Amino acid sequence: MNALPELETLKRPADLDAWLRQLAETAVAAVHPDALLPDQLPEPPAGRTFVVGAGKAAAAMASALEKAWGKKYPDADLDGLVVTRYGHGVICDRIEVLEASHPVPDELGQRAAVRMLESVGGLTADDLVIALVSGGGSALMTLPAPGISLGEKRAINKALLRSGAPISAINTVRRHLSAIKGGRLAAAAHPARVVTYLISDVPGDLPSLIASGPTLPDNSIPQDALALLERYKVPVPDSVRRHLEAGAPAPRSNASAFAADSAHMLAKASDALAAASDAASVAGVQVRILGDDLEGEARELGRAHARLALAAQRESDAPLLIVSGGETSVTVTGDGRGGRNVEYLLGLFAALEGAPGIHALAIDTDGIDGSEDNAGAQFSPDDWPRLSKQGLDPVAYLARNDAYSFFAELERLIVTGPTRTNVNDFRAILILPRQS
Repeated sequence: MNALPELETLKRPADLDAWLRQLAETAVAAVHPDALLPDQLPEPPAGRTFVVGAGKAAAAMASALEKAWGKKYPDADLDGLVVTRYGHGVICDRIEVLEASHPVPDELGQRAAVRMLESVGGLTADDLVIALVSGGGSALMTLPAPGISLGEKRAINKALLRSGAPISAINTVRRHLSAIKGGRLAAAAHPARVVTYLISDVPGDLPSLIASGPTLPDNSIPQDALALLERYKVPVPDSVRRHLEAGAPAPRSNASAFAADSAHMLAKASDALAAASDAASVAGVQVRILGDDLEGEARELGRAHARLALAAQRESDAPLLIVSGGETSVTVTGDGRGGRNVEYLLGLFAALEGAPGIHALAIDTDGIDGSEDNAGAQFSPDDWPRLSKQGLDPVAYLARNDAYSFFAELERLIVTGPTRTNVNDFRAILILPRQS
C-alpha cells in the first residue's frame, strides 16, 4: 500500500476524496488474512488436520492457511471445508470453499453446517481441527436446533435485522436456536483438539460472539434469547418458544470438550483504526480515535458526529481526522434501500448542512454495506449545493431508509466488491480549518 500524500499538498475536493478512499484501503489491508495467518500456524498433529470455517473472510483465511501450511509443513496432511458469502469465494487446492446466503440464511448454508458436523464427528485425540471464524458466519453456517425449521429461523433473523437490535443480541438468539453454534461444533469434534482463528466484527471482540461462536463455549442461557426476542418485539413461533423454555444450554466453558482447545484473535476493528491513524499521522494530520466499538442507531450516531465535527472545527486551526469503528444498527420503518454505513453517513451529511471543510466516508470493511452492492459512500461540502439542483431532500430519504438511493443520485457510492475480510464499520471524518 502506497503512503498517503501529504495533506497540505492537496487542493481540490477530488484529491481529498481520493485521500479518504486510500485511507480506507489502508485500514482494510491491515486486517486481511494474507498478512495475518502465516506466522500463527499450529504444529501438525500425529493424525489428521481438518479445517472448518464460516464467515465473509473464511475463504481468504483458508487460502492464506493452506499456502502457509504448504510452505512450512510440505508433507503434512491438510483438508477441510469452509463456507463464505456468495461472491466472496477463493479457489483453494486442499480446502473446499462453499458459498451461501448472507445476511438471511439459505439451504446451502444449512448443508454446509451439516457437512461440517459430520466431518468432525469421527475424529480422534490424535487429530487437529483448525477453525477459521469471521463475521457473517452466523448466517452462513446455519443449522436450526431440533424442532425448529429453517423457515422459522430465517423469519426470526429477518425480524431481528430490522428491529435495531445490536449484533450481540442477534448472535445470542442465533446461538440458542442452533445445533452447531455456541461451541457445539467443537463439542462434536471432541476428543480432537480445536484451534480457532478469529477475525472479529463484533464490538468488544468477545470471541464467543463472533459468528455466534461455533467452536467456543457460551455462558448465556436460552432464557436470555427469549427475553431478547420479546424486548425487540420479534414474533416467536410456538416451536421456538418451546425450545427456549425447555432450557437446554450450549456447552459451558468448563466442559471437558474445550480443555485442550485454544483461540487466537487475528484481527479486529482497532487494528484497522490504528493502521489508518498511523498513515494519516505520517501525512501530517492530527488523529482522534473515537473507539472501535461504537453502536447505536446509525443515523443518530451520524448526527452526534456532526456536532462533534463542528465543535472540533471551531476549536482547531489544523487539519483533524476523526475515525471510529464498531457496528451500528438501523431500525427499518421505510421501504428504501440502504445499509448502516450509508444511513450513518446520510445522518451526518444532513446535520452538517454543507458546513465547509468537512469531508467524510463510511464503509463496511467487508465491501458490502448491508445487502447492497456498495461498501459505503462519501461526501464533501461541494455536494450540498447540488441538492436543490437535483431535487434531493436528505431528510426525506432518511425517513424512508433510502440512503443508498440518495448517494447513488449524487454518484457518491463507494463500490469495492468483496474485500474478503471483515472487522465491521470504518468511518472517517476529515475536518479542515475554516480558512482552508
